[in-house]
Amino acid sequence: MRGDERATTMNRRSGAAMAVWFAAFALALLAQRAPAQDDHAHVRLGGAVFVAGGMLSVREPVAGDLFAAGGHVEVDGAIGGDAMAAGGRLRVAGDVGQALRAAGGEVIVQGRVGHSARVAGGHIEFGPKSEVLGDLSVGAGQIRLLGSVHGDVQAAGGRLRIDGPVGGDVLATTGQVELGPNARIAGKLRYRGGPGIQRDPAAQVAGGVETWGFEWGHDNQPVPRHAHRGATAGWIWTAGLVVLAAVLLAALPGFQARVGQTLQQRPGLSVLLGFVWLVCAPVALVLLVLTVIGVPLALLGVALYLALLPVAYVSAAIALGDWGLRALHAAAAAHWAWRAAAAALVLALLWQAMRVPWLGVVLGALAVLGGLGALALQLRRRPAAG
Repeated sequence: MRGDERATTMNRRSGAAMAVWFAAFALALLAQRAPAQDDHAHVRLGGAVFVAGGMLSVREPVAGDLFAAGGHVEVDGAIGGDAMAAGGRLRVAGDVGQALRAAGGEVIVQGRVGHSARVAGGHIEFGPKSEVLGDLSVGAGQIRLLGSVHGDVQAAGGRLRIDGPVGGDVLATTGQVELGPNARIAGKLRYRGGPGIQRDPAAQVAGGVETWGFEWGHDNQPVPRHAHRGATAGWIWTAGLVVLAAVLLAALPGFQARVGQTLQQRPGLSVLLGFVWLVCAPVALVLLVLTVIGVPLALLGVALYLALLPVAYVSAAIALGDWGLRALHAAAAAHWAWRAAAAALVLALLWQAMRVPWLGVVLGALAVLGGLGALALQLRRRPAAG
């Protein structure tokens, strides 16, 4: 399987794993049918352990699988099966017998993983004593791999530093790659991203370095190879967002106009509030799950939360389109067709920007956060009537 296809498969599997984790966790709490005795929920089903709360510390060994979620999660005990954990800050110091699936603002792995590991977050570090016996898939703004990985490494994000042995290939789609003096890559290093690779003279790459996804033109400039891959799916997704924008403008024209005005007048507050909402909503849903009787509402909340993200993104595009219309032709800003066309243009431009390393990630994140914050401000002040 080619590198870009493997990365897509990795993302799909990671998302599916997290969805299965949340569903299993909710079912476990329903089976318990009793409130927690302390400040966190702790449920055992056979050899598996389900635990959630604000501050969690798993010190005792777990014979089977571990499912954990919280604001601050510490896993020091050995896990016999798989470990799936999510938290604002997550540290896994105990050995994991099978696979590790983790997500968090900061994720630190210090133990041994008996199979593959898939990790996503803001800052991710595999410490010097960490060991992954299978493949490692990781996505984050900052990635530090200081331990050993026996299989392949697939990394996506901002900055990747490798300062330990890797038994297979490394596929990196990152802004920057750094190879420390202890880096020992047995296979190839395939790189696609920003300014290049910083390599310590002592670093070793047995299979050589290959620029992944680019060919070098006659002017010695990188030219995308197979650039059409994934473009069709992206345009289909964008077309769906265009339809959503048209529906929102037809059903709630006044409300969308007010959302746009809020985003234009208070962009900083909108982005900040969007970030708070994005982080706090999952925590609130977990707390709702802890009440046990609130599990159905929590599951409904998850569905609404996921549905609101594209709405926020589209609302930001509508706001930018309205702003452009008012600047170029104020009279057109009052007509649905012109507003829908402007939003479609903005969505198409955003999709194109998404294909540019770093720029697309930043613009997409700002659009979602700004849209979320502006929607929250408007819903707080007045009803969503058109």
